[in-house]
Amino acid sequence: MRTLDDIRVEIEIATERRTELWHHLSQGHDPTLAAELEQLNARLDELWNEHRQTRATIRHGDRDQIIQRARAEERLNRAA
Repeated sequence: MRTLDDIRVEIEIATERRTELWHHLSQGHDPTLAAELEQLNARLDELWNEHRQTRATIRHGDRDQIIQRARAEERLNRAA
């Protein structure tokens, strides 16, 4: 798992590149730049998802462990 700072740095770099691409595309359409922009947008979506998931893991613990605890509590409640 990467750190939040590592993810943020990559988000900042990608955001700066996206701004450059928008600027270039505002001067005229270029299919290569448009394709790069589309890929960059998809990558930014992935990075933000990774950021949210990492933040949640830091706050609440590993997802698998949370599920295991919830299932154990559910079994205890049913047994009671």
